[in-house]
Amino acid sequence: MALKTGEQYEESIRNMKFKIYLMGEKIDNWVDHPIIRPSLNSVKKTYELAHKPEYEDLMTATSHLTGETVNRFTHLHQSTEDLIKKVKMQRLLGQQTASCFQRCVGMDAINAVDSTTYEMDQKLGTNYHERFIKFLKMVQKEDLTVDGAMTDVKGDRSLPPHKQADPDMYVHVVAKNDKGIVVRGAKAHQTGAINSHWVLAMPTISMSRDDADYALSFACPADEEGIFYIYGRQSCDTRKLEGGTIDVGNYNFGGQEALMVFDNVFIPWENVFMCGEYEFSGMLVERFAGYHRQSYGGCKVGVGDVLIGAAALAADYNGAAKASHIRDKLIEMTHLNETLFSCGIACSAQGHKTASGTYLIDLLLANVCKQNITRFPYEICRLAEDIAGGMMVTLASEKDFKNPEIGKVLEKYLKGVEDVSSEERARIMRLVENLTLGTAAVGYRTESMHGAGSPQAQRIMIARQGNLEEKKKMAKNIAGIRDGKK
Repeated sequence: MALKTGEQYEESIRNMKFKIYLMGEKIDNWVDHPIIRPSLNSVKKTYELAHKPEYEDLMTATSHLTGETVNRFTHLHQSTEDLIKKVKMQRLLGQQTASCFQRCVGMDAINAVDSTTYEMDQKLGTNYHERFIKFLKMVQKEDLTVDGAMTDVKGDRSLPPHKQADPDMYVHVVAKNDKGIVVRGAKAHQTGAINSHWVLAMPTISMSRDDADYALSFACPADEEGIFYIYGRQSCDTRKLEGGTIDVGNYNFGGQEALMVFDNVFIPWENVFMCGEYEFSGMLVERFAGYHRQSYGGCKVGVGDVLIGAAALAADYNGAAKASHIRDKLIEMTHLNETLFSCGIACSAQGHKTASGTYLIDLLLANVCKQNITRFPYEICRLAEDIAGGMMVTLASEKDFKNPEIGKVLEKYLKGVEDVSSEERARIMRLVENLTLGTAAVGYRTESMHGAGSPQAQRIMIARQGNLEEKKKMAKNIAGIRDGKK
């Protein structure tokens, strides 16, 4: 099999045996559950677009491992062109779903693990890279969705892993034998975890010698024995249980986050890619974070495109589109959005080849990209809320609109411009609400702040990569200052 269809993907997820808890109940049919289903549709879209000729160049690539056509989400970047196409693909999918489509974290994980394991083997004489390539060939052949699992729950942030009162605050090795290892712990905020076929786990921070048991990377089926999931709440998520299509804002698509618990899970050695090599944990974390910070320059921009469009339609429907301050706000939203995109493209264009042959983005520019992401979507949201007006958050429910008595009243009094129905106006208002305050705000707002590391994490990396000493030398040279001379 080369490329799964959307239907084949859905069927493959139905055949898995996840253990999932949602709102205090164990969920047997998660695929069709109204809260979960929109997130599966978003992942499904990544498979569907790969079969459309007009998107083939962005959605697919030729594997350098097999020579076969593969979904770009399973591809190792072989050039700066690959890095650029990745960002453009993510923007496209954001435009198509107006939500998180959940496969970026896995794509970023495989690229980070590839180059790190290669360099680890070169220095230490291990054979992790060979194992990883075998795993990746299987992923490409079967066109699988991989969940990249990095974020540990961390417990007391002031303490390293080995000093935690509860050792399970970071995923760690609890037993080893000649067949494999047993791991225990939990990964938080796992985007698209129960829409994935496999999990690729990574350490969450740079480890020391004392934390060697936590310097761990491995792969396993997402429904492996001993793994269970507690599905995360999202703002306004129970609206999906009401049966309508208006109040949810985005009826078809959505994102997903879950707590992934490893309860003494066995991992065979062939699927272990780091086990105690703490000196390489920092490299893996840094590279994954860099790739994922690049990703946000694509996916958040695509969702931003939809929000800008929704705000412009709200202005049209309100009869305010010709006001100069409305036009100026839409211009500012576009300026901010395209600035984010330009950062994603820039860090891609400035990428370089690693020892394994896989291309890495420019880490400084990737961190600048994510630092902007922590700010600009919030301003875009503020401007969208400003343009839409208060009706966005005080609008009557869909059931009220359909009530035979009060529905006519709402149609009369909630009308804007003459040629647009009250229902159409309501749908756009709810879409703006969904993106700024509802379920999609998880992926567009809060994830923009904390996803791929908090703002301070990027500032630390900017300080490391900014080469301040070299800039001082430049200034001295221009100013005519010679070291050691008065």
